[in-house]
Amino acid sequence: MMVATAGVCVVLAGCGGEDGSAANGGTSTPIGGSATDTVAGMQIEGSPATTAKVGQAYSFQPTVPGASGAAVKFSITNTPSWAKFDTATGKLTGTPSATQVGTYKDITIAAAFGTKTVTLPAFSIVVGDGNPVGGVTLSWQAPTENADGSQLVDLKGYKVHYGSASKNYSDTIQVSNPGITTYMVENLKAGQYYFAVTAYNSAGQESSLSGELAQQVD
Repeated sequence: MMVATAGVCVVLAGCGGEDGSAANGGTSTPIGGSATDTVAGMQIEGSPATTAKVGQAYSFQPTVPGASGAAVKFSITNTPSWAKFDTATGKLTGTPSATQVGTYKDITIAAAFGTKTVTLPAFSIVVGDGNPVGGVTLSWQAPTENADGSQLVDLKGYKVHYGSASKNYSDTIQVSNPGITTYMVENLKAGQYYFAVTAYNSAGQESSLSGELAQQVD
């Protein structure tokens, strides 16, 4: 049984129809390795930047308070392909190119001092092309009826459809929790975008598209 579109509309807050507004937001920042790891008095500290831009130099160096620099040896796992690592200083440096845009995950830096080893929490570096990016927050009301007017009792979730052309959505995000009625579409480059939402039930049957929302991301 098809889910009815009634009650599914895309707006910033509440349900105001197809002319509802949306707000630009910043991109989310992955959780970095800002922490202190301590083993028997030895510490490693640092807060690596979790974003980098094409053509711009990236640099991060942790500190090991209280340890002799000559006696400490650093190591790294999952070094980004565009970066180099100095095992003597723990410094990670590099300048990504346009072909290296992407996310470099699970980077860990450790320091060894004698038999002791301390490690910063794993972090990711997202390389962007330098173009402005933003986000659009969408909100909708959950449908309560099927297309035939019967009560909807098996709502499973929603799908957010969007693209750069009206009525032509190139991307889809599945929200598999029917209790979530707000979602922020992130990492959008500057430009005009169009959004619509559908609901689906436990059988995978999907409603028709909601009214379309147009939003400029600066």
